[in-house]
Amino acid sequence: MKQTLMNRRETSRYLGLSSRTLEKWAVTGEGPHFIKMGSRTAYALDDINDWLAANRYTSTTACRLDN
Repeated sequence: MKQTLMNRRETSRYLGLSSRTLEKWAVTGEGPHFIKMGSRTAYALDDINDWLAANRYTSTTACRLDN
């Protein structure tokens, strides 16, 4: 199965975030799963979309309950 991989810059544009935010999240484990290939970091499109789906809420109260 071939996966669509994006680098950190492409992923940040896709999510509307800064690359620096993704770098920080990679350290803290807050963001989508990523793949390390030597010095390169890649994100599988399926992992990004799974992470987005897992972080959907219907209210700010529901969001606070998960934390």
